[in-house]
Amino acid sequence: MTSQDLSASKARPLDYAAITRDLIGTAIVCLLLLVPMVAYKSVITQYSLVLQSRWGTVAIILAVVLAVRLLMHVFVWNRAPAAPPAKAGPARASIADTIGPWVFPVLVALAILLPVISGADRRTIDLAIYILTYIMLAWGLNIVVGLAGLLDLGYVAFYAVGAYAYALLSTVYFPYWFGDGIVPWAFYITLPLAGLLAALWGVILGFPVLRLRGDYLAIVTLAFGEIIRLVLINWFDFTNGPQGITVPKATFFGLPFVAGENGFAAFFGIEHNRIYYYIFLYYVILALALLTYFVTNRLRRLPIGRAWEALREDEIACRSLGINTTNTKLTAFAIGAMFGGFAGSFFAARQGFVSPESFVFIESAIILAIVVLGGLGSQIGIVFAAIAIMGSFELFRELNFLQAVLPEGTDPVHFRMLAVGLAMVLMMRFRPRGFVTRRQPTVFLKERKSVSGDLVKEGHG
Repeated sequence: MTSQDLSASKARPLDYAAITRDLIGTAIVCLLLLVPMVAYKSVITQYSLVLQSRWGTVAIILAVVLAVRLLMHVFVWNRAPAAPPAKAGPARASIADTIGPWVFPVLVALAILLPVISGADRRTIDLAIYILTYIMLAWGLNIVVGLAGLLDLGYVAFYAVGAYAYALLSTVYFPYWFGDGIVPWAFYITLPLAGLLAALWGVILGFPVLRLRGDYLAIVTLAFGEIIRLVLINWFDFTNGPQGITVPKATFFGLPFVAGENGFAAFFGIEHNRIYYYIFLYYVILALALLTYFVTNRLRRLPIGRAWEALREDEIACRSLGINTTNTKLTAFAIGAMFGGFAGSFFAARQGFVSPESFVFIESAIILAIVVLGGLGSQIGIVFAAIAIMGSFELFRELNFLQAVLPEGTDPVHFRMLAVGLAMVLMMRFRPRGFVTRRQPTVFLKERKSVSGDLVKEGHG
């Protein structure tokens, strides 16, 4: 039998009538979406508002969608059911088992050497700081969503609590209580306090949602995030409202990164260069992210971590085993919120300015997307997902050459969320468990045994 015969035997005969009906339905849905959003563009002239038609663009998009749909019918959806697997032979070590233990040490080594590898390039280091901040936030949210199975859509609220804790303590309360001399040390004093305050708010959020699960829990946490944002906007006397707060930037243990006699460069006898500030910030957020990783990894192997995973798999069975689900949920919210507070304090010290616009719902959605795409409960998967998502945001800033083929006035940056959304749809279609689907069991009897992903909610391990 030839290769063509083999390929033909693996495909079902095409149902042309069903394909035609599907393409007609797809065209109708696309037109319903494209006509109001793409077909007409409003242009403000000197005297009036004019609608410009863009039916050519509609036709191109519709043709691409139908072509992709047709290709899916021909090459993907017509495959015959897979044959039953052959009898398993002796177990062999998979590639994941071979290279898995080396992935994290290699990533850490590359992260430590990044300023050297990049040649101390400011833009590269600043992008790495940006990505590491979201990795840390996603690792914190992973405790709540990935390990405990509690869907949290308001995680950005703890991020905001940490940022405003640093802003208010460093600009108002510390100078009032201890004098201006403490301001250069404010970051180091406020960092643990911001984490503790965020953890307190995590417990405050946890109490009202103890009896909620699934969609109801998501709605309440979403409301909590919006309440915090609206309080920051409207409590003008306390937070300065939409105008935000200008805060002192982080120092090297009291040495500011300025070109003066009391600056970092003068103290060490080197030439002043702004890049030292970015390298310092990079290693600070790298240390905070690694702290988050190691604490989370350690907690996962302790009884509280196993209680989180039991709660995620089946809350009723968890209660029947005598586990206090109230304490389990509260500790998950508190510890996850604490790391969000740490990240928020670093964000404020890095930016030198905080405002409510930095803590909108889309930030929670992006952090949750990183956790889901990386693989719920997977630490390494979150790293790859954060690099892919946050790196793609910056990549779209480099696509200005596409303006030559795009409609006039269209910026490629506007398509970045569309691209991320499409990537999420494809991931949920082909890898619904995320980039990394394997989980190492935290407890085992005599030897580690592989557990099928069909038997647990999150991951094969």
